[in-house]
Amino acid sequence: MPYDDAIEKAKAHFENLLRGQIERVERMKAGEDWINYSTLDEIKVGILGGDGIGPYIAKHSRNILEFLLQKELELGKVAFNDIEGLTIENRAAHNKSIPDDVLEEIKKHHVLLKGPTTTPRKGDPWPNLESCNVAMRRYLDLFANVRPVKVPSEGIDWVFFRENTEGAYVLGSHGLNATEDIAFDFKVITTQGAERICRLAFEYARRNKINRVTCVTKANVVKTTDGKFLSVAQEIAKEYPEIQFDDWYIDIMTAKLVDTKRRTDFKVFVLPNLYGDILTDEAAEFQGGVGTAGSANIGKRYAMFEAIHGSAPRMVKEGRAIYADPCSMIRAGAMLLRHIGFEDRAKKLEMALDICGNHEKKMVMTGRDTGATAEEYVQYLMDTMNNPALEEKWNSYQ
Repeated sequence: MPYDDAIEKAKAHFENLLRGQIERVERMKAGEDWINYSTLDEIKVGILGGDGIGPYIAKHSRNILEFLLQKELELGKVAFNDIEGLTIENRAAHNKSIPDDVLEEIKKHHVLLKGPTTTPRKGDPWPNLESCNVAMRRYLDLFANVRPVKVPSEGIDWVFFRENTEGAYVLGSHGLNATEDIAFDFKVITTQGAERICRLAFEYARRNKINRVTCVTKANVVKTTDGKFLSVAQEIAKEYPEIQFDDWYIDIMTAKLVDTKRRTDFKVFVLPNLYGDILTDEAAEFQGGVGTAGSANIGKRYAMFEAIHGSAPRMVKEGRAIYADPCSMIRAGAMLLRHIGFEDRAKKLEMALDICGNHEKKMVMTGRDTGATAEEYVQYLMDTMNNPALEEKWNSYQ
């Protein structure tokens, strides 16, 4: 048979992938306890600049966090460290999504604040590296991508729980060109992976007294993997009888987010990786675009917070990096503060971001010299946070 060699090659390829996923499932079954930040003598925060505009906005984001945690830094309760080496040039030189020495340094920290990183695509001058984000989520087992989107004036208050370590992305660089005419990619959903993200979404809803959780899949067509995710969500939902559970397909859900009559009904979403990527970018547009939204990547041992936009290398090439908007990464910093136990500081920062970006607008960032530089805007944020009437002012806009 002319395709026997191709079939044998594909079987061997899939066997290797399957063995790797079985090992991952066994690690999940073994489990580990959640880290308790309140018991740590010192919380170590690593700052990863990334590529393009990343180092520029990372510097400003670090300045904001240091401004808010000045007392804790002086007492040695919190420490910040810059972690170098996550540039596309260094990753390409090592032919690794995360070079070994960089990963070793990352693992010395409890939480990470990360700038955008370049993912090579066809036609780029870089090797076909896996996404740095996908690799980091896998290496650190950051299984939950959590993205809040809030627009009070429109009644929008959403939180998305996107599964991070499986789905369509986890094997994205392990596809197979079986023949000249046939290409395969692989999608994987596990019972353990679906259970932990669904439970996290329901626990969040219960803790915050939210009465609705919505699961988003395409289980009517992608019956095996999406079907497993949905069936697991349905079983988990039975443990939370006080919370309304419903499920939607990804295509109609993208439409419902722009339906002004229905979109305010939704509260908490839980969904596989690819659909979460699509839906959260759409949702961020209501808040002002992906430049305004932060993202949390949560695991039991580590957590990573990041801007959700790209690295914008053209801005650097054109000399406009000083005008890059740091607000997505700063908003991620607010999520970091809340995650490690500084709820008051997180709220203060979020109020300032809302006042400066959505109401007062004394300074506007355009990405060019027609608007403020990031340094000017960060000073505006800090001045706003220094105002004793900050909360009163914020309340007046709600």
